[in-house]
Amino acid sequence: MMKDQVLVAGAGPVGLAMALELARYGVSVRIIDKTADAEHTSRAVAIWPRTLELLDRPGVSEELIRRGNKVTAANILSGGKPVGSLSLGQIASPYPFVLMLPQYETEAVLRDRLAAFGVLPEHGIELFGLDQDEEGVTAHLRRPDGTELTERFAWLVACDGAHSVVRHLLGLDFKGDKLGLDWTQGDFHLTGYPFPPSQLAVFYHADGPLLFFPMAPDRARVITSLGASTGKPPVALDQHAFQKLIDARGPGGITLTGTVWTSAFHINERQVDRYRTGRVFLAGDAAHIHSPAGGQGMNTGIQDAVNLAWKLAQVSLGRVSGTWLLDSYDAERRPVGAEVIQASGRMTRMATLGNPVLQHLRDLAVHMLLGVRPVQRALTGLMSEVSIGYPESPLNGLPFGGEKPGARVPPVAGALPFGAGSVPLFAACGCKGAAALADQFPDLVEARPPLVESERLLSLVRPDGYLVAQVPDDDWSAIIPLLQRSSS
Repeated sequence: MMKDQVLVAGAGPVGLAMALELARYGVSVRIIDKTADAEHTSRAVAIWPRTLELLDRPGVSEELIRRGNKVTAANILSGGKPVGSLSLGQIASPYPFVLMLPQYETEAVLRDRLAAFGVLPEHGIELFGLDQDEEGVTAHLRRPDGTELTERFAWLVACDGAHSVVRHLLGLDFKGDKLGLDWTQGDFHLTGYPFPPSQLAVFYHADGPLLFFPMAPDRARVITSLGASTGKPPVALDQHAFQKLIDARGPGGITLTGTVWTSAFHINERQVDRYRTGRVFLAGDAAHIHSPAGGQGMNTGIQDAVNLAWKLAQVSLGRVSGTWLLDSYDAERRPVGAEVIQASGRMTRMATLGNPVLQHLRDLAVHMLLGVRPVQRALTGLMSEVSIGYPESPLNGLPFGGEKPGARVPPVAGALPFGAGSVPLFAACGCKGAAALADQFPDLVEARPPLVESERLLSLVRPDGYLVAQVPDDDWSAIIPLLQRSSS
């Protein structure tokens, strides 16, 4: 007997976002995690603008911002001397900053919002086996007391992290490699940080980079390298050892006054070769892992969840038939995962150059490039993830004119966010075409005001805020074949 349509394995930020999106679309969902309790460590701390845009739809961004610290600039120094700075204020988003917030706080906000839909994560429930057929997924579960049970679901979404049990059960290769350095990080209370709490800092040093991500006026995430990997698990530094590295690699004058949390890690760059296997999907670290440079990991995972959720909802609720919509999840998100892996890897390799000549050339290049406005815009667009789009998506309509299909549709201030309704597509136009499409396809289309006032273009927009097609109002009937495919 099938109790819930979707089982989400993993109650971290990606799993919580996945469950929240499904619940608000009206899909029956169950979320489990093998850990006995929610995480209480900082882990991921950066929330970038595109993620905040998407999390505004279920109504959590305001609370995240209330709890977090806005960082609007990044400073890069080498040998104690300024090399360049990057302003985040130029990001074309209602959220032109990176929000620093401990992961446990992000999870708490998502968990509270999910509870409003009557869904609570079940901790201490382990998924240890699965079978699937054309009708659904059989999950083999184990309770904390050792009791085993078998339950049926229509779909399974693996959000169970880098050591994903689901990925192993599916026998998927996690292809990639390990970078050759060990790293350590910690959250510390401190004094003497030479920049305001609204600015992060990267200190290049011959022995390894030192990064500061301010989380409050007297608290920061600090990351630094430990040198070449020995093959053994790296050991986190204590406060005294961290202080010595800060004194050696930093600008001087920074004093650690208390330790909140520390850890050590290797950097792996890995990705599965498919995000979907039958009725099972992988999202977040279960599908891709990479360097923490740029703080993209949690953000990419949450955006995986948002991309998949509306598609899974439409199929689960019987509004869209066939597998083509679900197939688009892999087609859209796997290239994004590969791009993030490449970009974060380049940033890490650039920061850890050991050759003094190459270090000097790097500093010159960074100084020159960060002085060029188009380069600044490109970098901030990449880091903030507002430049991510799906130009090759199988869901895109023909480029009739205007914006190209697959492009991000920036949120409109004061307007109801795309995705706030229960239908998959929004025809945005103050014209007859939008109303006509909504009348003809009531389960698929909702008429909305135009994206730009007085604009005579009809924009068909997905609930995750990406353009499907944009046509002149007089050509609105060109949209019909796209919608007929969706409703067939």
